[in-house]
Amino acid sequence: MKDKDAEHNQQQQLEVECRCEKFEEIAKVIDSYKSDPGNLIQILHASQEIFGYLPLDVQQFIADKLNIHVSKVSGVVSFYSFFSTKPKGKHTIMVCLGTACYVRGGKKIVDGLKKKLNVDVDDTTEDGNFTLKVARCIGACGLAPAMMIDNEVHKQVNINKLDSIINKYKEE
Repeated sequence: MKDKDAEHNQQQQLEVECRCEKFEEIAKVIDSYKSDPGNLIQILHASQEIFGYLPLDVQQFIADKLNIHVSKVSGVVSFYSFFSTKPKGKHTIMVCLGTACYVRGGKKIVDGLKKKLNVDVDDTTEDGNFTLKVARCIGACGLAPAMMIDNEVHKQVNINKLDSIINKYKEE
């Protein structure tokens, strides 16, 4: 039991050290923008690249460094869809729900993925492999219903194709 506790404590210490290093990287980014609040969006982009997402403690850190209120930072983060306050999976699944895709079964695709992956829209699977998202349009109307996984478009998707598509990404 002591070995497990020691291993757990060591893992926690490594995570804390890694987090500290990431905060130091963010501080350098902020300094490179001369701590100008006018560069908030660029700083948030860089911070999300470093952390993978923008949890509240990261937002607070940025606000403190820029000498602005955290509500301003949170407002920007929540306004723009490319910022995330939750960790993302290794792969992002984006199901199109634009008119053509919706009419041809896009909603069924979303429902099938939710059931298959045991996840809601905008959430990440327990294993950290997939994040499920929806989009108003991915610009593939002629391929409807369509979805993207990472940057790869999958055309004329139906419930029967989901297993083979998802399994391809599980193997990577």
